[in-house]
Amino acid sequence: MKTNPSRTAKAGAKAAPRNAASSHYFLKLYVAGQSPKSVKAIANMKRICEEELQGRYDLEVIDLYQQPQLAQGDQIVAVPTLIKKLPPPLSRIIGDLSDTERVLVGLDIKIKA
Repeated sequence: MKTNPSRTAKAGAKAAPRNAASSHYFLKLYVAGQSPKSVKAIANMKRICEEELQGRYDLEVIDLYQQPQLAQGDQIVAVPTLIKKLPPPLSRIIGDLSDTERVLVGLDIKIKA
């Protein structure tokens, strides 16, 4: 039986979810001013986007001190909160985003090990 080398995974290798390499990501990061957690979350998300999603993302940072009315629409109950709007499914990650592995799994860029 022939196998297609592009469709077989190496033993023990963890592959990214299908279509992750070509998907465009629309992300919203809700923060509260310049608090240490907010500043850290912004820096971590920018780093992750540049390393993992080069040119395939839109990141909107929303400061709830300046635009508190936006919290209700996305049901924000804690900050910092990252929301992945696209590609589906919608997902949320709460915290300073310092656990890169958790963020990548939450964004469906990498499957859980």
